[in-house]
This record gives sequence, structure tokens and C-alpha cells, in this order.
Amino acid sequence: MATAPLFEPVQPMRTPDWVPVWRGFFGERLRNTIYGWPEPAFDADIRTRRVLGFTVHIVSQPAAVERVLLGNKANYERPGIARRILSPLVGNGLLSAEGEDWRKQRRIVAPTFAPGAVAAMAPLMDAAAKREVADWPQRDARLDLAQAATRTTMAIIADALFGGDARLCDPAGARHIETLLAAAGQARFMTMLGLQELDPSPGMRRARVSRAWLRKTLSDLVRERGPEGGGDDFFGGLIRALHGQFTPDEAVELAVDNAITFFVAGHETTANALAWTIYCLAAQPALQDEARSEAVAALALPVAERAAAMPLLHQILEESMRLYPPAPRFDREALAGDVLSGVNIAKGDLISIWPWVIHRHRSLWPNPDRFDHTRFAPQAKARQHRFQFIPFGGGPRVCVGARFATVEALLILARWLAARRFSVPPGWRPDPYGSVTLRPRGGIILRAELLA
Repeated sequence: MATAPLFEPVQPMRTPDWVPVWRGFFGERLRNTIYGWPEPAFDADIRTRRVLGFTVHIVSQPAAVERVLLGNKANYERPGIARRILSPLVGNGLLSAEGEDWRKQRRIVAPTFAPGAVAAMAPLMDAAAKREVADWPQRDARLDLAQAATRTTMAIIADALFGGDARLCDPAGARHIETLLAAAGQARFMTMLGLQELDPSPGMRRARVSRAWLRKTLSDLVRERGPEGGGDDFFGGLIRALHGQFTPDEAVELAVDNAITFFVAGHETTANALAWTIYCLAAQPALQDEARSEAVAALALPVAERAAAMPLLHQILEESMRLYPPAPRFDREALAGDVLSGVNIAKGDLISIWPWVIHRHRSLWPNPDRFDHTRFAPQAKARQHRFQFIPFGGGPRVCVGARFATVEALLILARWLAARRFSVPPGWRPDPYGSVTLRPRGGIILRAELLA
């Protein structure tokens, strides 16, 4: 029997060769960070460019990435320009902090995402997924699965980390976060010069309104809890721990900053991973049926055991995150000279690491633009370099919520697959859109059919 050809999911246009740097500050290249990548980027180990006075090295060789994120990590920190972009949104929370401040905050939050703690939160995740599916039309219908993913992951973050506060499930919150992330991901001249507060563009004006909404909402939560935290949930424990290690004013600011970090990052990246995964499954009916059988069997088990009982779905999720990494880029700044991929790195140089490029690099993956979940079968995965698949980053700063996000995604996908059969409507295509995260612009619009 002939083998079916591998499915090739959509991606934005590429160019035959590198284009001048200035073109990245205009049009679709400004709006969408994964648009217009040159074909040679997917063969190169390293590429050096000059951008507004900065020397930027785009590093794609896994060994070099490992040196930046792990082997010589003390020499590389988040760039000052990146902190200028992120600090208006997340302040000095875990995402943007450096040095001892970062280590203190990481120690505070790490126990919440330990394996046992995540297993204890699995029933909350499953309950939110069940509520979402119960609200779907009881007939065949078109659904926006990106919106469904956002609603579900926001509800899970609110329930699991913030005591179920209803304000964190306000639909306005998702719109404000989308506005902020879109603005943060754009390489605007005024942002790179540290003048984003003076940027008069409509997008930046909207971003400032959204930032004010988000900070006020989370500041209200911190103020209402008070210095004792007012609860046994993650947020209450975070507030108490911060007051134990920082001055009262610093503790309040860091509580707000980390509340924003975990509210935004805690649902946004998982929601995008879910949306892209269900699109990839909808386009492959036979694989979807196989995953559905596994999911239905897993739903008969205690909820804490289900994620481990779905190895096929886990492979599918990982392959989807390879093709559509939740965070398409991250950057570091060299504090001293070094050598990466045979290229001399000077103090102050920027190292730009793009999972979007590494995950589709032709020297690392056969047929890299095609979907093949067997890349993540145990034997195949064991042959990979540990820094060629980095959907959650790598090294000490690997995403602290990676386990939480993976279990959450698998439990939600199991509920979706057990409830509906998904297909791609004729003529419809998703639109991958890169900013700080990798969203499907316009949603993931699928036909969802009731199962017989």
C-alpha cells in the first residue's frame, strides 16, 4: 500500500536571498517577524548583520545555542533593548529580571510547577476543558479553535494560579494582551531608541491603553490580597514570599510584575500551541482518528494519569510546536568576547536565537517544512541534539511552566478530540503571525462535527 505524502502546513512567504535590513522596519516584515525569511537562513549556522548600530548574530547551530544558553550562560544576558521593550509590560518579573533578582523569583515560583504540583492541578485543567466543550453548539458547526483555546487556558490560569478571579476571564483581557504582544514584537525605530512612550502610531497608542488596563487589573488583585497574600493559591504564596525577601514597595511591584508575567505567558503560549496542533490534526484525518482513539482511552483513567497515557498525542503536540514554536525568537547580549560557530563575538553583540528557523533548519530535520510526528518517537528523539528543539527555551532560564503547559495542552486536546471531529473548510488557510508569540492571525476556523 502506498504511503500517504506528508502534510506541509502553511507558512509565510520566503525570499530567495537576504534583503536589506531597513526593509524589516516597514510593511508586513514589521508586523510579522516570521514573514519574508530568506531561504539561506535555513542552511546557515550563523549570520551576522548590522541593525541600527547593533551587531546581531543570528545563531542556528545547536551547539552554539547550547553555549549561549547553558555552557557559557554567564556571558549572555537578556539585552538592554529587549528589557526596554518588555519592561513596560512585565516590569522586573521573572521574564525580564536578571542576576540575583531572577534567582530569588525563580526559587519562589518553581515549586508551583514541580511534577507533583502540576498533577494536583490536572483536575482544574480538565474541568475547564469540559466547560468549554459543553458550551459548543450541539450540532455540526464552524468554530474558532484559537478563541476556544484562549478562553480555556485563561480559565485554567485564573483557577489554578489566581483563585478563580473572574476578572482574569474577561474577554477584554485577551484583546488587550493581543494588542500588547503585537506591539512588543515589532522592531520599531522609536522602540529601539528607547522612545516607545513617545511613539504616536495608532498601534503604540492602543498598546499603552492595553498596558494600563492590564496593570490596573493585576494591581487591584495585589492590593486586595494585601501583604499576607490572602489565600493558599499560587498568587497568595507569591505575595507572601516576595514580602519575605524584598522591601514592601519592591514586593508589591514584583507581585504585580509576576502576576502579569504568569497571566500573559501562562495562557498565551499554550493557547497558540493548542490552536496550531488542532489545525495540523484537522488537516490529517487518519492521524486525527488515531489520536482520538488514544484520547478516549486516556479519558477513562484518573485525570492525573492521562497525560502520560497519550504518547502519540504528545508527539503530535511536539511536532506542532516544532513547526509553530510558541515563542519564535529570543535574544541575548554578550557581556564579553566569545566564539560561536567559528565567528568572533564582541562585548555588546546581540545573539538572536530563532526557534522558527532552527526548527525548520535543513541540516537538522529531513523535510523540515513537513509534518512528521515520528520525529518525536523515543528512538528518533534520542538522536536529536537537545538544543535543536527549544519551544520552551533552554538552559537555566527554560520556561518554568513547561510541564504545566504540556499537561494542560494534552488534557484539553483529549477533551476536544473526544467531543468532535475536526476538518479544514474548503478554501480556508491559517495565517501564521509572529510577534512575541506565534499566533494564527484571524483564528483557526475549523469545521467541528459531532461524533456519531
